[in-house]
Amino acid sequence: MSDDDSQQNFILGFLLALIALVIFFVVGIAVWHKGHAAAPATAKPAVAAVAAAPAPTATVAEVTETVTVVIPDGASIRVANGVVNFYFATGSADLAPGAAEALAAVIKGVESGRKAVVSGFHDTTGDATTNEQLAKKRADTVRDVLVGLGVPASKVDLQKPAVTAGSGNNAEARRVEVKLVD
Repeated sequence: MSDDDSQQNFILGFLLALIALVIFFVVGIAVWHKGHAAAPATAKPAVAAVAAAPAPTATVAEVTETVTVVIPDGASIRVANGVVNFYFATGSADLAPGAAEALAAVIKGVESGRKAVVSGFHDTTGDATTNEQLAKKRADTVRDVLVGLGVPASKVDLQKPAVTAGSGNNAEARRVEVKLVD
């Protein structure tokens, strides 16, 4: 193995370990916060009205908030309406720093029995063939990171969308969508 391959493998291993560490940290904070939020508190009228309603069934994979991480070079992550979008910089298949929360949401969804459907999109600038290859490489990257973080490969379905050219502006078009399905 050459020194370049060895160095790349070390960097990749280090990044995956860092992502795993951040995910464990985020999950730990969420568990800690959930435990402290469940502590009894004085009931207010609004809380009493909610408490009187039947308790909803627990759905761990439901994403109800919008989380956006913006990185100056164009890479970012957005979680909205149950869909995780990983946006990429022009010509890049590298995940944006800060992807751990979005990856954690996908992992929780898979752990609750759902399947992650991963689809890659590209913008309309440049060579169409190169763009399609880059969209696939980006989707492969997201799948590989999920599998590397312990998600069974059988729970990650890589699907090529019917139209791979994304909608919206070019920055929004260069993305990988992850949807959790039953």
